[in-house]
Amino acid sequence: MKRHAFFPPFLSRISLPLVVLTTLLAYFPRHADAAEQPNFIIIFTDDQGYGDLGCFGSETIKTPNIDRLAEEGRTYKSFYTACSVCSPSRAALLTGSYPKRVGMHQHVLFPQSDYGLNPDEYTIADHLGSQGYATACVGKWHLGHHPETLPRANGFDSYFGIPYSNDMNHPDNKGKPRLPSDTLWKDQASAITMWKTPLIQNEEIIEVPVDQRTITRRYTDQAIEFITANKEQPFFLYLPHSMPHIPLYVPEDVYDANPANAYKCVIEHIDAEVGRIANTVRELDLAEETYIIYTSDNGPWLQFKNHGGTAGPLRDGKGTTFEGGQRVPCVMWGPGRIPAGTSTTAFTSTLDLLPTIAALAGTPLPDSGNTIDGFDISSTFTSDTSPRDELIFYSAHGALEGIRKGDWKYLEKRPRKRSNQKDVSPEPGVFLFNLADDIGEQKNLKDSHPEIIAELKKRMHKVDDEITANARPVWRKQVAASK
Repeated sequence: MKRHAFFPPFLSRISLPLVVLTTLLAYFPRHADAAEQPNFIIIFTDDQGYGDLGCFGSETIKTPNIDRLAEEGRTYKSFYTACSVCSPSRAALLTGSYPKRVGMHQHVLFPQSDYGLNPDEYTIADHLGSQGYATACVGKWHLGHHPETLPRANGFDSYFGIPYSNDMNHPDNKGKPRLPSDTLWKDQASAITMWKTPLIQNEEIIEVPVDQRTITRRYTDQAIEFITANKEQPFFLYLPHSMPHIPLYVPEDVYDANPANAYKCVIEHIDAEVGRIANTVRELDLAEETYIIYTSDNGPWLQFKNHGGTAGPLRDGKGTTFEGGQRVPCVMWGPGRIPAGTSTTAFTSTLDLLPTIAALAGTPLPDSGNTIDGFDISSTFTSDTSPRDELIFYSAHGALEGIRKGDWKYLEKRPRKRSNQKDVSPEPGVFLFNLADDIGEQKNLKDSHPEIIAELKKRMHKVDDEITANARPVWRKQVAASK
């Protein structure tokens, strides 16, 4: 139901002066429907670390606009993605399900991949679209580049963005530059001279290559256009930024030629664009009926040094199941509904966004028979107690590796088998941490608490067995059988 479609029945039965009638009509839509159907904006950056925002302790990167969202909202200090790499993480956010449950757990998609997120999965966009919301995806999708798997097949009304990571080339991922990141940064024109990343609108490629120097700003332009066009009805904007995934690029007017400042420059540019979106919401008088959620798809790509971020106090980064790989910065903003200037350590995850958004929109999820793994965490807006008590950890390639239950975290990390090994599999490294006392995972307690390890290992396998038994298929391209 669109907001301005609300027409109180009694007004049709009485005669009122035009000025009074106009005043009443202006009042009722905003106040009757807005509380029931708030707007939602999810801003999802790519490879941004836990320590890469001012409000999360950065002393080198200036993020005044995101910090303002935190000052007017709430920071989540124990917020996790469902995987430490792109595609599985995105699948989990949209479906509320572990990547393995929806078949999207085995690393990331590439331009030559023949599968993607099954359009039969029920996404945030599907749910809100069924309630009359306008829905748009603007940014990096990375859940399948085939038309059957792009955003409009998964509940969105429109799509503008790149279909996979910005270090991938259309159509077969060949011909990529093999140059140091500093060299690419110094040559910003390499965005179009050395890469062939496509830009898609709905299902059509409209540019190859897209100019990655301006893509962050162009995403924001599209987002503002969408918000403005739909200010009179409820909307859902999913904005998964391409940056700060390498290679890093920014517009000329914010470019810092010193490659030592490359990552800082990109995050500060993202922050400025977040500010444009937040200011649009404020200027359109939509702040009290809009939620903004800012977070990252996984931790920082540490091997790229000044082109990657920092996990702050956390151990390791992208591609690992240590905290730095999956505990990410999160800011939630909802003036009048989320207490300003607050912070919580409530145990929460991107898995929880679908059921939480459904609850905030006042529309329960349908009983489709498909299990999801998220919880309604709206209670954590004012409490440190979360309905989530555990999270299963899978490696970047989908192997079961661990569990967090309460403050205890157990990891069983098996080294990759070397090519010269035959039947003997390397012994796994076993870790046990108490995150309440050791957020940096520096004290391995595996030898002092064998009973806790046994309990966590049993629970980890029980949950994984259920997920495996009830896993749903991905969409897969059908190849015609040869005659």
